[in-house]
Amino acid sequence: MKYGIYYAYWEQEWTADYFKYIEKAARLGFDCLEIACTPLPEYSASKLADLRKCAADHGIFLTAGHGPNASQNLASADPAVAAGAKKFYVDLLRKLEILDIHTIGGGIYSYWPVDYSRPVDKAGDWARGVANVREVGRVARDCGVDYCLEVLNRFEGYLLNTAAEGVAFVREVDVPAVKVMLDTFHMNIEEDDIGGAIRSAKGVLGHFHTGECNRRVPGKGRTPWHEIACALRDIDYRGSVVMEPFVRMGGTVGSDIKIWRDISCGADEARLDADAASALEFERYMFETL
Repeated sequence: MKYGIYYAYWEQEWTADYFKYIEKAARLGFDCLEIACTPLPEYSASKLADLRKCAADHGIFLTAGHGPNASQNLASADPAVAAGAKKFYVDLLRKLEILDIHTIGGGIYSYWPVDYSRPVDKAGDWARGVANVREVGRVARDCGVDYCLEVLNRFEGYLLNTAAEGVAFVREVDVPAVKVMLDTFHMNIEEDDIGGAIRSAKGVLGHFHTGECNRRVPGKGRTPWHEIACALRDIDYRGSVVMEPFVRMGGTVGSDIKIWRDISCGADEARLDADAASALEFERYMFETL
């Protein structure tokens, strides 16, 4: 198993200096850094090449996360929006190929955060999402990218709330590059049996995010890590485990993730670094030793 961290643990905006965080991830002992796709459409070919080289030089591989906005909604009932979303993902996947990124995850079948002031057509969005993800998934396959659909809690999404729904959707898409992504934070809200949910995704689990119930780093809460570790071993999961803690108020990140108190307890960057390194040791112990 390989271990990573999402850059936004330290950031308050969805765009950042990824070169800085590649160096930081390597220094803290991680295998990979997960970056947001938000700024990538604006990256020049030379910047993409420089970012790829920086990661390789530090012995870090990159994964990508994306929270699509309403104009990037593959499940949209508006044909123009769906067509624009497909074009967006085709262009993005080609950039990921240049970056040597082989995993993208997130609510990349719908949009985020959901506007619940509008009516929800789950059945219609499911059917449209399956058809359009199938098309995008074939492009992902050709680019060597696993297209991982994140199962989200009910407050952040409505289409895929449980592992069972994620597995059913992925099996309906029926493209090997399209896989399920699970996240311990979301599972803590939605699943009756977290271990069982993980086991239900055997063979289609492509990406795994970790974080505590309140989105602190792993090991600083009440998440059932032993249960999770046993389930991952039972399905012989060999992919990446990327921690996605959010602990800082402020900025677009704090607003979108709904961080309304300082979960970091006033930690400076050095303290955040130390907590991340400690959480990495905790995960390696839980997932490889017990």
